[in-house]
Amino acid sequence: LTVFDVVLMGRRPYISWTAGEGDLETVSRVLKWMGIEKLAWRHFDELSGGERQKVLIARALAQEPQVLLLDEPTSNLDLRHQFEVLELIKGLARREGLSAIMAIHDLNLAFRYSDKIVMLHKGKVFAAGKPSSVLTRENIRTVYGVDVKIEEDRIVPIGPIDPPDINISGTQSKPILNRGGDL
Repeated sequence: LTVFDVVLMGRRPYISWTAGEGDLETVSRVLKWMGIEKLAWRHFDELSGGERQKVLIARALAQEPQVLLLDEPTSNLDLRHQFEVLELIKGLARREGLSAIMAIHDLNLAFRYSDKIVMLHKGKVFAAGKPSSVLTRENIRTVYGVDVKIEEDRIVPIGPIDPPDINISGTQSKPILNRGGDL
């Protein structure tokens, strides 16, 4: 499938038999929003991880949602693409008036790109509000068990609160496999 085809799949709920002119225009518009119009006729399986991620977000946007749900939208992306994807999402949310809700584990990216944060702990809401009120040293210590330093709009990890007790002195090294290959 081409990139255009993958994004057009997002229009499927609105297409009765064949894609109409409006569907094709929507796909073209979304490709342009995401900055991937030059990829339209490339095959999806030839793309890099960052390009694929943008295409999948474009497919979701082709549905013209009011709410965009994203699960780890920056996973497997290099630093540049992480920033690009989140800048695109934030810009589109503001310009198009949609709500973007994302699950993300990178606290610095959450701090930088979120208007509101809901921090979960043991399956329950632990804290909710503006990034500066939720991503505090105390909350991060409690939820993640890590000590951090907060500097303006970034979180600097210091280390675990309770480092694991690993005793390697006095242990004997045993081979995992013997010469015959048996365990």
